[in-house]
Amino acid sequence: MPVTVEPVPILSDNYAWLLRDAASGTVAIVDPADADAILAALDARTGGRLDLILLTHHHADHVAGTDAVRARTGATVIGAARDAHRLPKLDRAVTEGETVAIGDSRATIIDTPGHTVGHIAFHVAGDATAPGVLLCGDTLFSLGCGRLFEGTAADMHASLRKLAALPDDTLVCCGHEYTESNARFAVTAEPDNAALRARADEVRRLRAAGRPTLPSTIGAERATNPF
Repeated sequence: MPVTVEPVPILSDNYAWLLRDAASGTVAIVDPADADAILAALDARTGGRLDLILLTHHHADHVAGTDAVRARTGATVIGAARDAHRLPKLDRAVTEGETVAIGDSRATIIDTPGHTVGHIAFHVAGDATAPGVLLCGDTLFSLGCGRLFEGTAADMHASLRKLAALPDDTLVCCGHEYTESNARFAVTAEPDNAALRARADEVRRLRAAGRPTLPSTIGAERATNPF
């Protein structure tokens, strides 16, 4: 089966994502910006084991804890070759179409410029037993998309088209808990979208209960996300 994935809340509204390959026990973390929170989560959930650190883009709220987490765990750091000059020191620099082994699972690199020019996503394909997993950083959010700090609208549109082509049941693991604020805009953009209104109601209930709204799915985003 593909990897399992769970969010690790960090900073004010970020998520790092903890991946585990059931067959091998291999552990990866995506975007470990807060070293203390990540190390505490690893101690609690994996006995401190971490094999891989996967970076989606260079912003500090995604990478700031990388070196401290690597120093404690010895994990291999993987990120975009295009951004190697401004990421923490990479043990492996990757480009679109390459794969990263997470134990017996494989994550494929997808170039997703727009939020930054060197942004990448990691996609682990699903199988008959479990859905795939998309680690999309700040490119795709539930009910929204990332701000264009460096790329163009055309870049972002092309990136979102790549992600929209993934299977509907793919789990969408975003970098921030922005869904409730995104919903307020989305319903003004598509006021007649019944699926969107239902999702907005669900999101309000989840946040009122202090629960995450993520992961979403590609199918849910295709039905409800104006972008």
